[in-house]
Amino acid sequence: MPAEEQSFPSVWARPRRRRREQPALSQEQIVSEALQLLDSEGIDALSMRRLGNRLGAVATAVYWHVANKDELIELVIDEIYGEVEVPEVDDPAAWREAAAATARSLRSMILRHPWIVSVLDEVALCYLGPNLMRASDRMLGVFTTAGFDLVEADQAMKSLVAYVLGMAASEAAMLTRLTRSGRTEQEWVESMSATAEEAARPYPRLHALYAADPFSDPERVRVDNFGYGLDRVLDGLEARRAAAKN
Repeated sequence: MPAEEQSFPSVWARPRRRRREQPALSQEQIVSEALQLLDSEGIDALSMRRLGNRLGAVATAVYWHVANKDELIELVIDEIYGEVEVPEVDDPAAWREAAAATARSLRSMILRHPWIVSVLDEVALCYLGPNLMRASDRMLGVFTTAGFDLVEADQAMKSLVAYVLGMAASEAAMLTRLTRSGRTEQEWVESMSATAEEAARPYPRLHALYAADPFSDPERVRVDNFGYGLDRVLDGLEARRAAAKN
């Protein structure tokens, strides 16, 4: 079906098509191959024709399952949200550890699939995939177990996710650029450290920071920075939780 004829707002809203014979390709095959293409070459490499060629099928075989590229991306996004692990908790004292584990799992998923940050806004109104909804339901469970009512649990969940997406999107963009350059993160830092320190000389606090060589292990710095911000977000939610009890 041509994209201009598509009237459904989401792949999850479109009724399943039926026919007597089985289609040449399954939806699982299409999503798996699309994910491999996205992970190896990025979002710009994805097209229905390119995907059909990789699958050894004409594009019409792909269109049997998805009407257009946007629907395909929705399916792939939901597939990788299945990688996000959200602990189920029944002890209010365990909420913070569970929320932190979820945040780290979400960050790890984004860094494994950095192309996702460029398309999340395209499905922002259509969060209907089963993996994403399952993860969201479990996250609500973490915060309701903590003592938040359902509405505030939703707000707490969205605040936590927004922090993770903001931090991980910046990391993903940087790592994608490094991959294109052919250099490792460590090589890039080492090549820029002297220049950065010199550029910071007119700015005493920045110069002192750069001179202290805080970037000798850039991956560790990223992990530490993420953890610091995560702790502050959770501190705020813990304070709100305590205040709500009083």
